[in-house]
Amino acid sequence: MTPEIDAYFAILKSEHGEDSLDRVEEMLEPRRRSDQRHPMQQAAKWILPGIPQIPWHDPYAYPEILPLVMALEKNHTQIRAEQDEAWSRHRGSFSDYEHYLVQQHNWQALYLYRDGRLLEDSASLAPTAFGTLKEHAVDPDLICPLLESHFSTLLPGAVIKPHCDLWNFSINLHLAIDIPEGAAIKVAGETREWQEGKCLLFDYSFEHEAWNNGTRTRTCLLADLWHPDTTLPERAALTMLMTEIQRMMAA
Repeated sequence: MTPEIDAYFAILKSEHGEDSLDRVEEMLEPRRRSDQRHPMQQAAKWILPGIPQIPWHDPYAYPEILPLVMALEKNHTQIRAEQDEAWSRHRGSFSDYEHYLVQQHNWQALYLYRDGRLLEDSASLAPTAFGTLKEHAVDPDLICPLLESHFSTLLPGAVIKPHCDLWNFSINLHLAIDIPEGAAIKVAGETREWQEGKCLLFDYSFEHEAWNNGTRTRTCLLADLWHPDTTLPERAALTMLMTEIQRMMAA
């Protein structure tokens, strides 16, 4: 670790207890990682010890996440209408989705939150989703600032190949906006279909894939949230740690 990381970790320990970052520090020890991974998490870069190895989660099971889930589902009709309008009249606001592994032309994104902040340009295009996200995810620090929230649109025939995301300390929430027949997602070998107006929640450190074999676009609203089993000091430490790692890799 760098001196900056060491100093910040020391501050967090002084505030929250000497053992408050034990799992984060254990994650950084390569010799201790091999026995902590589920077979379908092998391609993930970072596995925080002690996070339950559960691919699919009940979106209604976590008090911290539940207000966001309920607000998104309640506002689905308006969120869909605004997204439809943006897709039909402001297509230039969408861009090829840039995953850390690949960039796909047939996977389009309209970002609401990115680089640790809400994107104000999206407020006028999707005001209901923007406001819901701000009130129930950003303001209460539920969203992971290392990642993002966006409308995810798969064009007909699009396939997202099997992959693991980088780590297990955030979790992916999907609100199903517009789902054609023939669209589905598979996580850790289990396939599920989105139900319009309902949320799915899964741990994307497990191998997952998705496809749209339908005749129209498939759209979900995605939000990268802190995993409910992480603590506040761990979240602060992980944000600083990963930001510093990304800075050093970009240098």
